[in-house]
Amino acid sequence: MLSCKQVTEVCSAELERPLKLGEQMSLKAHLMMCSGCTNYRRQMKTLRQVMQAYAEGKAIGEPPPTEQGDGRS
Repeated sequence: MLSCKQVTEVCSAELERPLKLGEQMSLKAHLMMCSGCTNYRRQMKTLRQVMQAYAEGKAIGEPPPTEQGDGRS
Protein backbone atom coordinates (compact mmCIF):
# COMPACT_ATOMS: atom_id res chain seq x y z
CA MET A 1 0.00 0.00 0.00
CA LEU A 2 1.26 3.44 -0.91
CA SER A 3 1.91 6.07 1.74
CA CYS A 4 0.37 9.53 1.36
CA LYS A 5 3.78 10.88 0.32
CA GLN A 6 4.07 8.24 -2.40
CA VAL A 7 0.54 9.04 -3.57
CA THR A 8 1.45 12.71 -4.06
CA GLU A 9 4.35 11.59 -6.25
CA VAL A 10 2.12 9.25 -8.27
CA CYS A 11 -0.51 12.00 -8.66
CA SER A 12 2.15 14.31 -10.05
CA ALA A 13 3.41 11.59 -12.39
CA GLU A 14 -0.17 10.94 -13.52
CA LEU A 15 -0.32 14.47 -14.92
CA GLU A 16 2.82 13.91 -16.99
CA ARG A 17 2.51 10.35 -18.26
CA PRO A 18 0.18 7.36 -18.32
CA LEU A 19 0.48 5.33 -15.13
CA LYS A 20 1.50 1.69 -15.17
CA LEU A 21 -1.19 -0.79 -14.20
CA GLY A 22 0.35 -1.41 -10.78
CA GLU A 23 0.52 2.33 -10.09
CA GLN A 24 -3.11 2.75 -11.11
CA MET A 25 -4.27 -0.06 -8.84
CA SER A 26 -2.21 1.11 -5.86
CA LEU A 27 -3.39 4.69 -6.33
CA LYS A 28 -7.05 3.66 -6.60
CA ALA A 29 -6.81 1.50 -3.46
CA HIS A 30 -5.24 4.32 -1.46
CA LEU A 31 -7.72 6.93 -2.69
CA MET A 32 -10.67 4.76 -1.62
CA MET A 33 -9.41 5.01 1.97
CA CYS A 34 -7.83 8.46 2.13
CA SER A 35 -9.94 11.58 1.69
CA GLY A 36 -6.90 13.84 2.07
CA CYS A 37 -5.15 12.33 -0.93
CA THR A 38 -8.41 12.28 -2.88
CA ASN A 39 -8.73 16.03 -2.29
CA TYR A 40 -5.07 16.57 -3.20
CA ARG A 41 -5.51 14.72 -6.50
CA ARG A 42 -8.64 16.70 -7.36
CA GLN A 43 -6.86 19.98 -6.56
CA MET A 44 -3.86 19.00 -8.70
CA LYS A 45 -6.12 18.26 -11.67
CA THR A 46 -8.03 21.52 -11.21
CA LEU A 47 -4.81 23.52 -10.92
CA ARG A 48 -3.51 21.95 -14.11
CA GLN A 49 -6.72 22.83 -15.97
CA VAL A 50 -6.58 26.42 -14.74
CA MET A 51 -2.92 26.79 -15.70
CA GLN A 52 -3.53 25.31 -19.16
CA ALA A 53 -6.43 27.70 -19.72
CA TYR A 54 -4.29 30.62 -18.54
CA ALA A 55 -1.46 29.61 -20.88
CA GLU A 56 -3.96 29.52 -23.76
CA GLY A 57 -5.26 32.98 -22.85
CA LYS A 58 -8.62 31.72 -21.64
CA ALA A 59 -10.25 32.84 -18.43
CA ILE A 60 -12.00 30.35 -16.20
CA GLY A 61 -14.93 31.26 -14.05
CA GLU A 62 -15.40 34.80 -15.31
CA PRO A 63 -19.04 35.81 -15.54
CA PRO A 64 -20.27 36.66 -19.02
CA PRO A 65 -20.41 40.39 -19.75
CA THR A 66 -23.76 42.00 -19.07
CA GLU A 67 -25.52 44.03 -21.70
CA GLN A 68 -26.26 47.70 -21.13
CA GLY A 69 -29.82 48.37 -20.04
CA ASP A 70 -30.64 44.85 -18.87
CA GLY A 71 -31.86 46.16 -15.51
CA ARG A 72 -28.88 44.90 -13.50
CA SER A 73 -26.55 47.18 -11.60
